[in-house]
Amino acid sequence: MPAQKIPNQDPIQQSTAQPATKKASQPHRGRWLGFGFGLAGVAMLSATAGALLAVSLSTTPLQQQKLSPEEAAVFSQGDMAKLNMKMPELTRPVNILVLGLKVLTSDIEGSANKNVGYEVWENSFKGLTDTMLLVRFDPQNKKLSVLSIPRDTRTYVEGRGVVKINEANYYGGPASSAKSVSGLLGGVGIDRYVTVNIHGIKSLVDALGGITINVPKDMKYTDHSQHLYIDLKAGKQKLNGEQIVQYLLYRHDDLGDIGRVQRQQLLMRAFVEQEVNVGLLSRLPKILSVIQSHLDTNLSIEELVALAGFATQTDRAGVQMLMVPGKFSDAKDYKASFWLPDQYAIETMVAEHFDFGQNTWQIENADSTFLNVAIQDSTGDPSAVEDFVNKLTQAGYRNVQVYKAWPEPLEVTTLVAQQGDIKGAQAIRQFLGFGDVLVESTGSLQSDVTIRLGQDWLEKKAQSGGAAKSF
Repeated sequence: MPAQKIPNQDPIQQSTAQPATKKASQPHRGRWLGFGFGLAGVAMLSATAGALLAVSLSTTPLQQQKLSPEEAAVFSQGDMAKLNMKMPELTRPVNILVLGLKVLTSDIEGSANKNVGYEVWENSFKGLTDTMLLVRFDPQNKKLSVLSIPRDTRTYVEGRGVVKINEANYYGGPASSAKSVSGLLGGVGIDRYVTVNIHGIKSLVDALGGITINVPKDMKYTDHSQHLYIDLKAGKQKLNGEQIVQYLLYRHDDLGDIGRVQRQQLLMRAFVEQEVNVGLLSRLPKILSVIQSHLDTNLSIEELVALAGFATQTDRAGVQMLMVPGKFSDAKDYKASFWLPDQYAIETMVAEHFDFGQNTWQIENADSTFLNVAIQDSTGDPSAVEDFVNKLTQAGYRNVQVYKAWPEPLEVTTLVAQQGDIKGAQAIRQFLGFGDVLVESTGSLQSDVTIRLGQDWLEKKAQSGGAAKSF
């Protein structure tokens, strides 16, 4: 069980989740919205590296938290991998719960770091989760579906009542988190869990040689209490482990926690689309050291390698990133800020992407009358945006709005299935005759499909002599 002292939370959260004995005022904490890099990093290894991984970790237990028999029973006990040509491979779809957290000195009773004069990031798995992901590895359909669960999601947590879902790990560890996530999603089964802390993120990114990503804007923030100094410049660049941590801890997003979830997904997309460096095998000992020190999981070595093997074979379109549908709470209705889940939309999403339950609603034939479409421009040409909106409107798409510009110039137009409705995005793609379809939650929250205009739209316009003409 977690330490008895309740960890620091944002001031608005303290009013409902902390006891009366807690100090009334705490410094605002930066939030880590990273993801299971421990698992994702392993997934980037080749089959050869996977074999080395199995040998290297064969004597090192990955599960650093002891679960009671009742807690262990929360997770599926069924086999999920088998040996094929001496390498493990997945035998069925599996759901892996990934928990990410940042634990400070003041969050742990009796910490050895309590007298250093500032907050230290502890190498611990006992605290409030800042990230919750449910990742489905589906070998039958060759899909990798990642569902982001905002930390402020209002749901039932055993022993706590209806609170923010990030409390589950603190009060009951990974088993309680799994119960809460399963309940939120209508009973979806969870096979295994992975917990990773902020030290693991920094170390693993460095071990992998950094990550290239487009920083959307200048990011500058200082928190002397944590010795946290964020200073990133806008633009596409390779970030090392320390800089990635800064990118994830930055908290001045227009959409608050949801904005950070979106940046988390952009980072995941950038991570999985990078080529595996030929020098990765030489870094394997360092990667293994990170996994052993900063990862807690009930996955076996064989299962871990099987997941890695599947992930390396999943193409770009097969990686689908979703977010629990919902809306922000109204301050006059709740004492704390919540993400209020839309259970009806969750049911539809879970049925389509997690093969659970029945899909009770969908846009028949992607009826253009009902689709909400948002346009993001990356071309810098206002007339191109106007022409594109006119083209969609003339085709019967009645709910088209121009959203904020995309900060990175794109060669290829991207159609983002914001709510996971890939059929709607594909219907627009078929009408246009160009562009890539991706399932993400990085577009406008109010849209079904967010379209990011690229240079290919300008080329199509030039070829056709104007947007109003047919291609």
